[in-house]
Amino acid sequence: MPNYLVESYLPQASLALESASDHARDAADFARGKGLGVRYVRTTFLETDETCFHVFDADSLGELEAALSGAGLEADRIVRADETFPADAIRQEVVPTSAKEQ
Repeated sequence: MPNYLVESYLPQASLALESASDHARDAADFARGKGLGVRYVRTTFLETDETCFHVFDADSLGELEAALSGAGLEADRIVRADETFPADAIRQEVVPTSAKEQ
């Protein structure tokens, strides 16, 4: 599934990042309800630039745009993105506390 970076202007406010990430999650929830292939990954806020970047996995740009529109999330720019991860990064499996005690 391709990765997309959604850029939005976000004026400085005390709850701006939390609100922005909630809206991005709303877009993914909207997509899921409509059967669209869109998954929210994360949000990064550059406070001094008043810029917010949301990362989504999406089957297509069109499906992502539909999800953003349906959730009322405005985007100044959307670009396809490629990411790399450190070679020593290890994905850890989350084990419930009760399973660790056994």
